[in-house]
Formats: sequence, C-alpha cells, structure tokens
Amino acid sequence: MNTLIWIILSTIIISLISFSGILALLIKRNLLDKILLLLVALSAGALLGVAFLHLIPESVELVSSPFILIILGFAIFFIIEKVLHWQHCHEGKCEVHSFAYMNLVGGFFHNFIDGLIIAGSFIISIPLGISTSIAIAVHEVPQEIGNFGVLIYGGFKKSKALLLNFSITLAKVLGGVIGFIIAYENISINFIIPIAAGGFIYIAASDLIPELKGKPQAFLHFLIFVLGVLIMWGIKLLGFS
Repeated sequence: MNTLIWIILSTIIISLISFSGILALLIKRNLLDKILLLLVALSAGALLGVAFLHLIPESVELVSSPFILIILGFAIFFIIEKVLHWQHCHEGKCEVHSFAYMNLVGGFFHNFIDGLIIAGSFIISIPLGISTSIAIAVHEVPQEIGNFGVLIYGGFKKSKALLLNFSITLAKVLGGVIGFIIAYENISINFIIPIAAGGFIYIAASDLIPELKGKPQAFLHFLIFVLGVLIMWGIKLLGFS
C-alpha cells in the first residue's frame, strides 16, 4: 500500500501544477515568453535524461525486445498528437471553440497515460518512480501554462479555464490508480516503462526542441537543456534510481 500512496501523492502534486497557468496572468508577455523558452529547454533535457539514463536501462533488464516497445511508444505519442490535433491549428485556421475542447480531450488522454507511466515506475521501484515524476513535473509547467493560454484564447473565462485545466490533470491520478490495480492483479505493466521512454523521446524531440530553434539566446537554452539532463544524471548517481 505504500506504493499506492506514493503514486497518489505524486499524481496529485503534479496535477496541482496545472494552477501554474495563473502565472500567465501575473507576468508581462515579453518576460513570460522568455521564461517559457527556458522551461521548455529544461523540460526537454529532463525528459531525454530520464528516458536514456533511467527508463531505457530499466527496460533492458525487465523486458525482452524493449527497443521495439520504445519505438511503439514513440509511435503512440505521434498518433495521439496527430489524431487529436490538440496543440496546433489545421492549416493555420482555427475554429476557436472546437480547438479549445480538443485541447481538453487530448490533455485528458495525455494525463491518463502519464498516470500509468508514474504507476509503472513506482511499481518497479520507489526511486525510479520519483525520478520519473520529477521529469513529468518539469515538463508540466510550460505545458500547463500553454494549455491555459489555449483555453483563454478559445473563449473560456479565466476562472473556468483554470478549473477545467485542473480537472483534466486529475486524469493522472486515475491513470495511476488503474495502473496500480492492474499490477496488483499480477498483470505485468513492465511494458509501460519502454513505451514511456519512447513517448518521452517523442515529446522532447518533436514538440519541445523544435520550439527552441531559431530563437535568441540559443546558447543559454542549450545550457538549460544540459542542466535538465544533468539533473536526471545526478539523481541516478545519488542512487535514486
């Protein structure tokens, strides 16, 4: 039951990060844009760090043919993003309200998968669960600020946008509990680890790093990216995974 408590606490804490969207109301636009890019760089480094330094080594020990599952994870996240189409407007033309609702739908599934990933990591070991949760949490800040902006742009009032954004992030808790129940019934969810690694690689390489291309302060962004990797490496060296 200690594992379940870790899963629930971690998913709840990460869900509360959705309220970071309120920062968008308090910070001037120019400063917010600069901070977001730094967070994007840190998130990309953390996600790649946890994928290559934590999840993939664990996958090699736990699963046969883990690299096929890593590719599958990459493909799953690619399909989810393209089918739901919740981050970008089609051909530059947005039907604002439907776009905002699609953002919520896509966010729900994304958060549910995050919950399964967190559950699978904690079931393998508490330290691996902590490092995976940190990587997801770092990724959440720029994502949730961005999601909040999309909902406001889609016509929601600020208070409703915050409530909706928080509501869909609770899918992490649901995913975490379901992941634990599946494991408790002796159904192996080790396969989630390499799939998560593929998903993390996709998010970092396809969604985050491209946002940094052609932007000013490229060297600073690179340093912050490296910092994200080093944080995950430090966690590994300290024996937390």
